[in-house]
Amino acid sequence: MKKYIIPFLVIISVILCDQLLKLWIHETMTLGQERAVLGNWFYLHYTENPGMAFGMELSMKYGKLILTCFRLIVVIGIIWYLIKLIIEQANKWFIICVSLVVAGAMGNIIDSTFYGILLNNAPYGSPTRWFHGRVIDMLYFPVIEGHFPEWFPLWKGEEFIFFRPVFNLADTAISTGVISIFVFQKRFFAHKENEPVNEIAETEINPTPHEEDIQNQN
Repeated sequence: MKKYIIPFLVIISVILCDQLLKLWIHETMTLGQERAVLGNWFYLHYTENPGMAFGMELSMKYGKLILTCFRLIVVIGIIWYLIKLIIEQANKWFIICVSLVVAGAMGNIIDSTFYGILLNNAPYGSPTRWFHGRVIDMLYFPVIEGHFPEWFPLWKGEEFIFFRPVFNLADTAISTGVISIFVFQKRFFAHKENEPVNEIAETEINPTPHEEDIQNQN
């Protein structure tokens, strides 16, 4: 059971911190309110996401329900994969990265599943408040602000903000896990590539009992 401790702690810690921050924002700020944390670079900005990342959503009556159920299925699949990695004793950092993805996905699923009931934030006209909760976002980093030059195509002269999207700790965990897997994939999977070579070398060094008998007869 020891090999499950670290992934479990990662998942529980991320979910707990994510939910505590969301509930604190909900209780101490009004929707749309903004608080400066680090000058003009970092704000807490209370907003609610009705659907997927960056506010996208399925514009059908049961679109939110379909999206939430899809998230649940995906998370179950990732959890199964995580357990498989732990059993196979995969790279521990790879396991931690996958745990971050699981934790982030579960954090946002909690919002979608229960916040429509607990916080009464389901969109008006939803067929049911279950599985129709809005995801709470609050982390806003407008590090660079300005305007596109007049010669720039499509958005000439329009306001430019980097980084514009508002997100939460769950999104941060998912992004951190996915980006880390992408950047360090060679290191994470290096031991798997070397396994066949090691097995061949071990066979050559340590012959089977049948091979030993042949060698002794010769």
